Amino acid sequence: MEQLPPGFRFYPTEEELVSFYLHNKLEGKRPDVQRVIPVISIYDIEPWHLPKVSGEMCQADTEQWFFFAPRQEREARGGRPSRTTDSGYWKATGSPGYVYSSDNRVIGVKKTMVFYKGKAPTGRKTKWKMNEYRAIEEVPSSSSTVVPKIHYKFFKVGMVTVEDIKTWSRFKRTSTNKTNNSAACQ
Repeated sequence: MEQLPPGFRFYPTEEELVSFYLHNKLEGKRPDVQRVIPVISIYDIEPWHLPKVSGEMCQADTEQWFFFAPRQEREARGGRPSRTTDSGYWKATGSPGYVYSSDNRVIGVKKTMVFYKGKAPTGRKTKWKMNEYRAIEEVPSSSSTVVPKIHYKFFKVGMVTVEDIKTWSRFKRTSTNKTNNSAACQ
């Protein structure tokens, strides 16, 4: 790939990840996307080895890397995916959320996971975080409504840094104080 100017960083929005990168990959329209976002079996690789197999645009990035992952055979048959590696497992945290387009349509589903070293349920939480994005294909139902159907997956992997924790703590303190102040006023 050609030399990029200083300061260049591959930093797509969630809408761009789903509507451009994932949909073009699924439709086979842009084979050059694989140079930026490679296809790997993400659960076969330890998280600290993922930066080495990232795409050309992300290898210099120290915070996040992007990957396409094929659905596991057991998942394609309706089962749950195996999220274990040799040294630990990815655990889903929170509730899945939707990814919206700029015109406010649901175009995907986002699930956040954290990597734990060791065996469940006694594993130790690490700083590795992953967002799983799945495209939604709209399938017409027998009624006039459109039913979303989950189709394929896309992953964004990164490490939570000390700065992220400080920012989250500041946000948490600020929102807690606002809640307490508004409760005191009533």
